[in-house]
Amino acid sequence: MSNGPDLSTLLEATLFGAGRSLPQSELAKQFDITESTIRIALLDLQKSISERKETALQLTEINRYWVLEVKPELSNFIPQIARTEIPKRLLKTAALIAYHQPMAQNKLVEMVGQVTYEHVSDLRELGLVDKRRDGNTRRLTTTRRFSEYFGCPHTAASDVAAWFKEQAKEMGLTGSQLAEALSGDEGEDSDFSEESLEADVLGDLPENIVTEEE
Repeated sequence: MSNGPDLSTLLEATLFGAGRSLPQSELAKQFDITESTIRIALLDLQKSISERKETALQLTEINRYWVLEVKPELSNFIPQIARTEIPKRLLKTAALIAYHQPMAQNKLVEMVGQVTYEHVSDLRELGLVDKRRDGNTRRLTTTRRFSEYFGCPHTAASDVAAWFKEQAKEMGLTGSQLAEALSGDEGEDSDFSEESLEADVLGDLPENIVTEEE
């Protein structure tokens, strides 16, 4: 790479092109350098971007995952077509984590099934969920980016959980009903129709939430 662009430039291009968060370890592997070297380059790039005048972007690290994203304060001013999309299939899992956090991953498996592992992996790549080892399982919590994405005024796990429970309470929903409404699922024992659930929840949650039908 000595005759080409410097590492910071290549990292910026890589993260921009990916359009999602990438693990620090994977970046080191792809560039065939040590993780400590890639981290120094990422921190330098983060500082460089933050010092740019009138930049719309920021480089964010969440549990050693890095993402090049639009500054949160600009999210409500850009057209919906340009906003990050979250697949609708992930919303139920995301809502359950937010509602019950800190949540044991094996407990989430009991509620959602084996697809939990795929969903958690996807949510981590989006920078919305953090996963840490806790005994024989993993403990799941939401991230600062999750709070920004859903318009939650808090970032601490306990505060985000309380906020989500309050949102559900105001709509007359349980945590499971809120999760089902976001995903478009209709539980057999639910007192609400799928149409009314989606209208209530998606109508009351912040407008900056963009979902992607899959």
